[in-house]
Amino acid sequence: MWSPRCPTRMLKRIDVSHLSQGMFIHEFCGSWMEHPFWRTRFLLKSDHDLRRIRGSSIQEVWIDTDRGLDVAPHAPATTRSEADDAIDSALASIDAQPGALTAAPSVPSAPRRADRGPATMTEELHRASAICHTAKTAVVSMFREARMGQAIDARDAASLVEEISGSLTRNPGALISLARLKTANEYTYMHSVAVSALMVALARQLGLDAATVQQAGMAGLLHDLGKAGIADAILNKPGALTDEEFDTMRSHPALGHAMLRPCGLAPQVLDACLHHHEKIDGTGYPHRLMGSGVHLLARMSAICDVYDAITSNRPYKAGWDPSESLRRMAEWTRGHFDSRLFQAFVKCMGIYPTGSLVRLSSGHLAIVLEQSPGTLLAPRVRAFFSLSSGLRIAPETMDLSDPGCGEKILGREDPSQWNFPDLHRLWVEPGGATIAR
Repeated sequence: MWSPRCPTRMLKRIDVSHLSQGMFIHEFCGSWMEHPFWRTRFLLKSDHDLRRIRGSSIQEVWIDTDRGLDVAPHAPATTRSEADDAIDSALASIDAQPGALTAAPSVPSAPRRADRGPATMTEELHRASAICHTAKTAVVSMFREARMGQAIDARDAASLVEEISGSLTRNPGALISLARLKTANEYTYMHSVAVSALMVALARQLGLDAATVQQAGMAGLLHDLGKAGIADAILNKPGALTDEEFDTMRSHPALGHAMLRPCGLAPQVLDACLHHHEKIDGTGYPHRLMGSGVHLLARMSAICDVYDAITSNRPYKAGWDPSESLRRMAEWTRGHFDSRLFQAFVKCMGIYPTGSLVRLSSGHLAIVLEQSPGTLLAPRVRAFFSLSSGLRIAPETMDLSDPGCGEKILGREDPSQWNFPDLHRLWVEPGGATIAR
């Protein structure tokens, strides 16, 4: 059975300069990596918390005027419906652009072997599962070596990126989707694998040359190595970080850069490891770089890093649905991400990425299986629940891009509002794959 929907509230998005005590913060407009607060919904009652918010890189917040003070009448504010309309329009415009999806990489790869041919999602899930297991083991070893002060072997990292790239060549969505299903206690390691895969996919979508695609994968794999120098008690703390702990967390790009400098990596890879938390508007860290001052791979890393972080379960927060995550990132694009790169990222993932929960025109709920070539709005899905009866139905797989299919997606559904414990299995199990531990 399903959980009751949350009542509609009066939410307004405002600049942090218009925040005041007595307002109820519903959500920060940015990932939880950018601020030290454990909870994102609370009544703002102290000047200290107000200063901490304004001192972070968060530029806007959503306030709930039913639970706290409203913004001053003269202050600019955006309602939820206005924001949703703008996001819908922006995402639809990406779908309308030429080359909405790339079914295969647009750059030359290594010589093709028999196992590099195209594969269905079901076929590739088996191999992707094994690659995830191997990759996690390798990344754990890299972090251990870094903690012991040993140099990272760039050849081993490059070989791992080749394996990840090969999986994406066979099927772009399998490994990316599996890598998202990490447990909270393995996040630090599997996050590196997931970001590497996302970077390779984005680089191919952009049509970058083969050498740059490889560098993008290396940057994703190594971007968080600096966390090897941060205590687990801070990395996995299930509560609010102190200001000192938050500053320690923000030191990981510089730590990683120092660890990797002796390893003979390309300058672009080192730069991405150092600057993947920079923002286009200059509010990022560690150097507050702005616009074109942030190198291409670093701008790509910023997008891929945030997407995997906010879709993953953490010790202190459940991950967001993939589709919802893209919508929120679209809302943050102004000032945060390079808009052109973010549009390319959406083309890689689809507006409804694999694993998204959607509502169909038939009144059924479905889970997205994989993207359909040529459109971002009509993926392959598996329907499994009837809204009219409130009961599960026999799973039915359909390609919404098929001209004979009368179904279409009416909208996203928030998995947290439904009591479905098996959403991941609905798209993983038909391929017989789980993440190997």
